[in-house]
Amino acid sequence: MGRQLKRMRERLGMTQDEAGKPLRMSTSKMSRIESGYLPPYHDFRALLDRYGVIVSDWDEYIAAFDRAKEKGWWHHYGVGNRGFLPIEAEASAVKVFQFGYIPGLLQTEAYMREVFAAARVPMKPKVLENQVAVRLRRQLRLTVDPILKFHAIIDEYALRKPILGQAERKEQLRHLVERAQLPNVTLQVVPGDVGAYDGQNGNLIIASFDDPEEPDIAYVEHIFGSVHVEKRDEVSAAKLAFKDFADRALDEEDSIALIERL
Repeated sequence: MGRQLKRMRERLGMTQDEAGKPLRMSTSKMSRIESGYLPPYHDFRALLDRYGVIVSDWDEYIAAFDRAKEKGWWHHYGVGNRGFLPIEAEASAVKVFQFGYIPGLLQTEAYMREVFAAARVPMKPKVLENQVAVRLRRQLRLTVDPILKFHAIIDEYALRKPILGQAERKEQLRHLVERAQLPNVTLQVVPGDVGAYDGQNGNLIIASFDDPEEPDIAYVEHIFGSVHVEKRDEVSAAKLAFKDFADRALDEEDSIALIERL
C-alpha cells in the first residue's frame, strides 16, 4: 500500500514535502508511510483526496487499507514487519546470492538451529524456537500455493563450512539436491576455483512481484541490520551483480554434481 501511494504521488510530479504540507504531514511522516507505516484512517483518506482519487473509486483503496491492517502470520511468532519476511510473503519470485551460509529457504532444521544459536546476541530458547518455526513455515512457499519461483546461488565456501557434524552435514547437502529437483527452484554453486569476485563482499536478495506495476526490490543484510533498495538504478545494479554471480557459477547440472561429490 505504501508503494502504491508513492507511485500515485510520483505520477503527479509531487515531492513528499509538496504532497504532505497541505495535510500537515511532515516529510518524515510521508517517508514512513511510503515505507510501510500504516497511517491513521483519516490521514489515508486525506492522501487519496490529495492525489485526486474520486470518492466513487475509493473502495479498492479502502480494501487495501483494511488488508494492510491485518497482521501477517509471522506476528503469531513474535516477529514484526521489519526485515525481508513481509516482502517475501508478497513476492512471486526471489533471487538469492549467499556467500557464507546456505539460504534460509534451503536449510534443514538442524542447520538453521546452529545458525540461530550462533547469533551475535544470544537468543532466549523461546525466541530461537519461534525463529525456527517461522523459517520452516517460510519454506512452504517452495511447495505450497502460491508457489515461489526461487533462484539461489551459493558459494562453495558455504557448502564446506563446518557448521554441522558429518551426518547432519550430509543430510543438509542431500536436502539441497532434493530441493533443486523442484520445477520452481534453480540452484547454482560458485566453485572455489573462481577466485576473487564481488560476491565475497556479502549477500544479495532480489524480490519480484506478479503486479507489473510493482517494482522489484533489492535487499541486503549486514551485521547490524538490513537495507531495502527500491531506487530503479540501484535495483538494476543489483540485478547486474546477480547476473555476474550466475555467470561465474556452475550451471544447474554441474552444481548438483558438485554437491553430490561433497
